[in-house]
Amino acid sequence: MKYILRITCSDQKGLIYKISNVLFEEGFNVERNDEFVDAEKNHFFMRTEFSGDCKVEELKNKLQNILPEDAKLELSLKKVKNVVILVTKEHHCLSDLLIRNEFNEMNFNVLSVIGNYELLKDLTQKFNVPFHYVPAENISREEHQQKIAEILENYDFDYIVLAKFMRILTPEFVKKFKHRIINIHHSFLPAFIGANPYKQAHERGVKMIGATSHFVTDDLDEGPIIYQDIIKVNHSQNAKDLAKLGKEVEKKVLAEALKLVFNDKVFIDENKTVIFE
Repeated sequence: MKYILRITCSDQKGLIYKISNVLFEEGFNVERNDEFVDAEKNHFFMRTEFSGDCKVEELKNKLQNILPEDAKLELSLKKVKNVVILVTKEHHCLSDLLIRNEFNEMNFNVLSVIGNYELLKDLTQKFNVPFHYVPAENISREEHQQKIAEILENYDFDYIVLAKFMRILTPEFVKKFKHRIINIHHSFLPAFIGANPYKQAHERGVKMIGATSHFVTDDLDEGPIIYQDIIKVNHSQNAKDLAKLGKEVEKKVLAEALKLVFNDKVFIDENKTVIFE
């Protein structure tokens, strides 16, 4: 069996030795180890993959005994992550994830798709994935998201992925699924807010476009960043060209971010991330 151990705590001398020694004494084989010390905060991060016959609670107790008092420790089987995807009208991110799911290209399993429009229902069902239509018209944001939450209760999922879900989430919804909601958006924010960001960007003569994937918090589009990328553009490309290129980079950035998260390589540290790629 393969396990992933994640530790964050105050830094002190000999931590790597102490942790590795416990794993050695218990007969485990360490297959990969990554560590980082934030010198400004004197904070230690470590991710270890190991194999063997593990009694999780016993090992956690032994490790806890040799770690600083403020240590946070996660120990779990290395496993496929279950996800639910939320969508609105745009298909590019959803299509990419459904194809990756179909061919097992990433460490995840799409349980269902929930949309506030039915436009992507047929696409979703072509991949034998359940689609739930939850219209948002004539009801409050709170009511709409309560209906979504009720559907989510039927699924044992690890993460919610917003694949261009164009609805602002309520603080209650975000709190309920803290650090389990992942979003993708174009990286023109906050310069070009609202409708037609690519038209706005074209009119300003931007020289690059990009995308950002991040964990969702109450601060709109300002949660801990997981992955970003850019594409260079020039004056010969019109707004439609920019939008097309933007969709390509959004697909790539979301997929790369999810690969990192689903492989337990991302630590959330206040409003930023520590990532072992």
